[in-house]
Amino acid sequence: MKTLKITLSFLFILFAYFQWNDPDPLLWIILYLYIALVSGIAAFRHISKWLLFPGMAACVIGLAFLMPDFIEWLQMGSPAITDSMKAEEPHIELTREFLGIGISLLVLFYHYFRSVKR
Repeated sequence: MKTLKITLSFLFILFAYFQWNDPDPLLWIILYLYIALVSGIAAFRHISKWLLFPGMAACVIGLAFLMPDFIEWLQMGSPAITDSMKAEEPHIELTREFLGIGISLLVLFYHYFRSVKR
């Protein structure tokens, strides 16, 4: 499990790095570096649930905010969002953001159930 947590940490550092060209990079860089930090700490010791709760709350709020756009994308028949790195349509960027937050929340839940000292 230590290897997985270290891998997650490096992966989220890469995610943060690739956000520099995003329309709103600071938000995503902070979120992804936070996930990388949590993953790095969890690799070497138990973490407090109080370290996870702010990130979980932020992810849930983000998902709620982007949910209508994600549902709209599904109703459109789930058109491709990976054909180009440049998001020509608003639904492309918003769907990618929804999925990014969802992945972040899943990682935080993983750490909560595997690493938290209760």
